[in-house]
Amino acid sequence: PALQGPLAQRLLRALHDPVFGVVAPEIIEDTLICLATENEQYLNELSDQAGCFKETQIVEFVFLLCEKWFLDQSARYQAVEIFERFMIKHVEESYNSTKKSRTNNEQGEGNIWGTSKAQMCDTFVLRLVSCIQLASKLSFHYNIINNNTVLKFLQSLDYSYTKQNLLESELAILKALRFQINVPTPFAYVELLLEVLGHNGCLLPMKQLHKMCMHLLDLTYLMRNIIYDTLLKISIENSTPNELQIAKFLPVKEDFMLLAVGVISTSSFILNPEYWNQVVEHLNCITGITTQSILEFSYAILKHSVGTTNPRKNKGTRSSENYVVPPTK
Repeated sequence: PALQGPLAQRLLRALHDPVFGVVAPEIIEDTLICLATENEQYLNELSDQAGCFKETQIVEFVFLLCEKWFLDQSARYQAVEIFERFMIKHVEESYNSTKKSRTNNEQGEGNIWGTSKAQMCDTFVLRLVSCIQLASKLSFHYNIINNNTVLKFLQSLDYSYTKQNLLESELAILKALRFQINVPTPFAYVELLLEVLGHNGCLLPMKQLHKMCMHLLDLTYLMRNIIYDTLLKISIENSTPNELQIAKFLPVKEDFMLLAVGVISTSSFILNPEYWNQVVEHLNCITGITTQSILEFSYAILKHSVGTTNPRKNKGTRSSENYVVPPTK
C-alpha cells in the first residue's frame, strides 16, 4: 500500500533528496543550453504585465498551501509560474473581448469589462488552487492533490464549489496556456547550475549549498518587490528610478538564469565567504553573466535576508580552468 500521512510524506521527501555528480557532463551541457535558450525566448516575448501576479500575498498563499499538502518544493514554483502566465493571458483576452464588443455596438465596454473583472475576482482563489493542483501532477512521484482534498480546503474558506467546477477550472487554465504548463522555473536553473558547479570542482558541500539555495529562493520570491527594487537602485545608482527605468528593468526581474546565479552566489557567501570568489568565477564562466551583476544581486539579497551587505572577493582556493560546461551566452 502507498505510504500515507505527514510522517510518510516527510520520509518520501528524504528519499528524494537531490543527488549530485551522477549525470554525464554532456547531458548537463545540453540541458543548460536548452534552459538558457528557453529563458532568452521567454524574455524576448515578455508581457508588459509580467510579475503582476507574483505579489507577496499570492506567493505566500501558494507556498503555505503546498507545505500543507506536502508537495515537492519544485511544485510551489511551478504553481506560481502557471498562475502568473494564466492570469496575464486571461486578463488580456478578457480585455480584448470588451474592445471587440464595443466595436460591434454591443453593451458598453465599461460595463462588460467591469463584469469580466468581477468574474475574475470571484474565481481568483479557485484558479490559484487549480494551478497548485496542476503543479502537483507535474511532480507525481511525490503527492498528487485530488479533488476531495481541494474541495475540503475550499469549503473551509466558505466556497461551495463542486468537482465539476474543479475540472472546468483546470481545463480553462490548460486551454488558455495551450496545455503548456510544464514551464521552467528558477528552481530548475538553481539545481542544474549546482550540478555544473559540482562537476567543476566547487569546494562547498553541494547538499548544504542546495539547502541554503532553497531557503534563499523562497525568500527572494516572498520579498520579490523589495529585493528587485534594491537591485534596480544599485544598477542605476539612483534611489529614485523613473518610470522608463522601471519598465526597462522588467526583463531583469523575470530573468530566471540571473535569479538562480544570484541565489547560488549569495548562498555560497553565507556558507563560506572564503569560497565565494571561486563560485562567482564559475558562475560567470558558465552563464556569461558578469561578475558585477552577480555582486549586485548578492548585495540585494543579503541586505534583505541576513542583513550583511558586503559580499566581497576573498582569497579562497581558485578552481581549475578546465570547466565542464562552456559559456552559453
